Amino acid sequence: MLVVRAIQANDLDALYVMASQVGSGMTTLKPDMKMLGDRVAVAVASFAETIAPAKRDYMFVLEDTDSGKLAGVCAIKGAVGLEEPFYNYRIGTLVHSSRELDVFTRMETLYLSNDLTGSTELCSLFLHPDYRTGNNGRLLSKSRFLFIAQFPQLFTEKLIAEMRGFQEEDGRSPFYEGLGRHFFKMDFNHVDDLTALGKKSFIAELMPRQPLYVAYLPDEAQQVIGKVHVSTAPARRLLEQEGMYFEGYVDIFDAGPVLQARVSELRALRDSVLSTIGLATDWDAACAPETAVNEPVLVSNTVLKDFRMILSHAAPVNGAIELPDAEQQLLRCHTGDAVRTLSLNPRKANV
Repeated sequence: MLVVRAIQANDLDALYVMASQVGSGMTTLKPDMKMLGDRVAVAVASFAETIAPAKRDYMFVLEDTDSGKLAGVCAIKGAVGLEEPFYNYRIGTLVHSSRELDVFTRMETLYLSNDLTGSTELCSLFLHPDYRTGNNGRLLSKSRFLFIAQFPQLFTEKLIAEMRGFQEEDGRSPFYEGLGRHFFKMDFNHVDDLTALGKKSFIAELMPRQPLYVAYLPDEAQQVIGKVHVSTAPARRLLEQEGMYFEGYVDIFDAGPVLQARVSELRALRDSVLSTIGLATDWDAACAPETAVNEPVLVSNTVLKDFRMILSHAAPVNGAIELPDAEQQLLRCHTGDAVRTLSLNPRKANV
């Protein structure tokens, strides 16, 4: 069985193995043992609440309890850009006109910005290829929203997610080759590694501060602005299901889109409910709202330090939920404990 749980210090070696399989473009999950070790230490301290909320980095792993292997990882950073610069390009528009010549032009531009500084960030989502089946990807990605719904006071009002930008099959980034290489004079992977290690001062030192005209870029670079990596497209769709959207910010290296949302407007904040583990009475069942048969439900415990979440087919009924013993054990819960539930997939509105 699979369970999403708070990362532990002894998960470091398995996390390193997973990070080695990620590939380029995900700066928050590089196969660097010191960087990962430091991050795991921060994550453990985050769940233990021994550091300030803005400095926290909640990391979760997807564990296959039958084999003991880690099948995936994801994370939530409390706030970005407070200790090191957080850069994005903001897509803007400049208008040039001449009444005398009867010329009117609208030019798309890229502005180097720190507009998203202080936002809570979803990051580091990776599912092992062997587990990319069924609802495993949804379970891993959406676990973070249920965590936020349970502990909304720990996060800022704005939530963002930087998506990996488009790359060709050989790893080449058309946007970086069309723009970044002219300023950094190094390969994309080298820049990516420096950014992952927190060495970001070179961005401000080398990148132009004035607006960049998109029309001046090569066609292949223009076409990938706001476009995600092929393997990232499913992750984008899942985030959009939960209420996140693209609002014109892209990564400065690969032009991947930055999705954002107000935490208070997320589906998990709106639709998740607290239920008590136990038997539903006949009256509860009779008065229960109609739900889809065997609709998967996300179920989490309500313990910050030992947060755990599973996918179940036990639907909540008017404040009660009948969880099998095996699922209670995965959540480390017992009859009478509170759990938070959310349908795995958004319910379609009646037309």
